Amino acid sequence: MEYPKKLSFRGLVFLVDEKVYEPAEDTFLLAENLKVKEKEVVLDMGTGCGILGVLATEKAKKVVATDINPYAIKCAEKNAKTNRVEDKIEFRLGDLFQPIRPDETFSLILFNAPYLPSEPYEERSWIRRAWAGGPSGRKVIDRFITDALEFLKADGRILLVQSSLSDIGKTIQRFDETAIKARIVAEGKFPFEKIALIEARSRPCLKEKSP
Repeated sequence: MEYPKKLSFRGLVFLVDEKVYEPAEDTFLLAENLKVKEKEVVLDMGTGCGILGVLATEKAKKVVATDINPYAIKCAEKNAKTNRVEDKIEFRLGDLFQPIRPDETFSLILFNAPYLPSEPYEERSWIRRAWAGGPSGRKVIDRFITDALEFLKADGRILLVQSSLSDIGKTIQRFDETAIKARIVAEGKFPFEKIALIEARSRPCLKEKSP
């Protein structure tokens, strides 16, 4: 299979299928602020072409990369092999936490979420589903936050990318309601929106008390 697009980042090469989201400003905002600790277990949700998962393998003990788009999984697998890190990444097809086992937890969860307000028809193509977040832009983000704590280690953290068009303040509030403290750690400003990287950390004492 031939891939129409090719890009490089920090000496690594990534091929991108036409049905897979091409890394853009939001991807690189997360990539440039990605700090993985030695031996961490990382979940790269919505992996796309796999760029974040591949970068995480430099220090991670293991990376689990998921995507709802089967073309993204194939593309990311190709890029893991191209960059010779396929032995450190496990790829799984599925929606949000659906492909994650109930007993799995992660030190770090990465998610460049679909965050733009969208119309129903935009969810009918694989490429548009990468950014289509429903009428408010929060359709996927809210589902993610609801379940994230269950799969986060007691001292774990989340890095989530979203737009000001989908209410960043509400995301921080929703995290707080689920015993996770969140804050903006980086941002990029554009003509009609702000892209924010939100870091959310679990509160061990509260998580231990959760049923």
